[in-house]
Amino acid sequence: MTYFLRRLVTFPLIMLGVSILVFVAIRLIPGDAITAMLGTESGLLTPAQRASLAAYFGIDQNWFVQYGRWIWGVVQGDFGLSTTFGRPVLDVIGDRFPMTLQLAVMSLVIALIIGLPAGIYAATRQDRLSDIILRIVAMIGQSTPNFVIGLVIIYILSAGFGILPVMGRPVRFLDDPLGSLAQLSLPALILGFSFAASVTRISRSSMLDVLGEDYVRTARAKGVKRRNVIWKHALRNALIPVVTLSGVEFGYLLGGAVIVEQIFALPGLGRVVLEAIGQRDYAMVQGSILFIALNFLVVNLLVDLLYVALDPRIRLEGR
Repeated sequence: MTYFLRRLVTFPLIMLGVSILVFVAIRLIPGDAITAMLGTESGLLTPAQRASLAAYFGIDQNWFVQYGRWIWGVVQGDFGLSTTFGRPVLDVIGDRFPMTLQLAVMSLVIALIIGLPAGIYAATRQDRLSDIILRIVAMIGQSTPNFVIGLVIIYILSAGFGILPVMGRPVRFLDDPLGSLAQLSLPALILGFSFAASVTRISRSSMLDVLGEDYVRTARAKGVKRRNVIWKHALRNALIPVVTLSGVEFGYLLGGAVIVEQIFALPGLGRVVLEAIGQRDYAMVQGSILFIALNFLVVNLLVDLLYVALDPRIRLEGR
C-alpha cells in the first residue's frame, strides 16, 4: 500500500513535466494555428480579425501566460477548445479513444495467444528445427514495419481473395459488437503480429532461464511430468518479463497506432494527434499527449501490481 500511494503522489509531478515539454515542443514547430487553420485565406485577414481569432483561441499572450491559463484549466477539467474539430478537447478524446482502446486490447490478446505458446514451445525444443523456424519468423515480425505488413496483407486479400478490409464509418463496440470486431480484426492482427514476435522471443528466453533453475531440475528429478513442470512450476516465473513487455507495448498502443489507423482510416486517438500537429492545434495536441501519458502511468502501475500476483516474493515497498 505504501508503494501504491507513493506512486500516486508522483503522478502529478510527472504529468506536470510532460505538460511543460509538450507545451514548448508544439510551439517550436514553425507556423501558427490561425495560418494552419485558414491556409491561404489567412492572408486576407485584417490585423484586427487575426488579433480577435488569436484571443479567441488563447494564443494572443506570451508563453508563460498561455501555459498558466491552460494548466489552470486542466486542473479544473477544461483542456481547452480544439481549433481542428471546433469542440472541447475532452469531447474529442472521449469520442476517439474507445476505438484505440479496443484496437489495443484486441492486439494484446492476439499477441499473447500467438506469442506466448510459440515462445514456450520454442524453449522446450531448443535448437531444433521448430525452434529455429519460430525464431526466424519472430525476427521477421520484429524487423518489419507495421505499415509494410499492413499493405502486404491488404494486397494479398484484395488481389488474391477479392476481400477488402472493412473500412468506412466506425462501428462502436457497444452498438454492434460483432461489426466492431470485424472492422478492427485486420488492423489488430497486423499490430498483434509484430507484438507477438516480441512476446515469442522474450517468453522463449525467459522460459529457458527458468528451466535451468535448481527447483525445476529438482521437480524433474522427483518424477514430475515435463508438462506439469512447464505449466505449473516454470511458467509463472517466466511470465514476469512477458508482463513487463506487454505493459510497455500496450501503453504504446493506447497512445495510438498512428500508421495503422491511417492505413485503415480508423478515427483513433493517434490519428487525431497527427492531424492536430499538422493543424497546429495546440489544445488538442497538449490534451491528447497528457491523456496518453496518464495511460502509460496507470498501465505501468498495474504491471508492478501484477508482479506481486505472479510472484509474492516480490516486495514493491522496497523498490
